[in-house]
Amino acid sequence: MQIIEMNKKAITLLEEWDPFNAGRKAYELEIADVIKELQLLDHPTDLAKRIREIYEHSHGLWIPIEKCMQISYKLLAVKYEAKCIIV
Repeated sequence: MQIIEMNKKAITLLEEWDPFNAGRKAYELEIADVIKELQLLDHPTDLAKRIREIYEHSHGLWIPIEKCMQISYKLLAVKYEAKCIIV
């Protein structure tokens, strides 16, 4: 899987994840920030914390870390799948 394909899959996952029930298009800026963090972070807890920070900062609403962990694991699974194929 190419990096572009990995990003597309990650974006799709994040578009479907709607922690504030605001609709799919409500998180475009947050998604871009999370994709950047996904490139840098490899640990699910670290990524989950950054996801929570990004979304909470933008919307001023609290998200349970468990919800962020669920999406974090999914995103990292896509990333590791891409790494195995690229390497």
